[in-house]
Amino acid sequence: MPYVLTTHALLQAGRRGISREILMQVLRHPEQRFPQRQGRHIFQSRVMLGAKPWLVRVVVDVDRNPPEIVTVYRTSSIRRYWRDAP
Repeated sequence: MPYVLTTHALLQAGRRGISREILMQVLRHPEQRFPQRQGRHIFQSRVMLGAKPWLVRVVVDVDRNPPEIVTVYRTSSIRRYWRDAP
């Protein structure tokens, strides 16, 4: 599925050390995807960046055609954001 990569998301990815390849990998094959609010979803995957595990989270407005990537960030607080299966 094609996505619109906003200027903000592109700048934030670069500032946060997240390559376009990692960003697209999370979008194509997210380990988890869930709604944040109406029309906005979080795609997230655990990745190794350097020697450290990170959770890369991509915020996507899915109520647009094509969906728009709002921002992307990484966090080492994996347990905080990881959702266990119900």
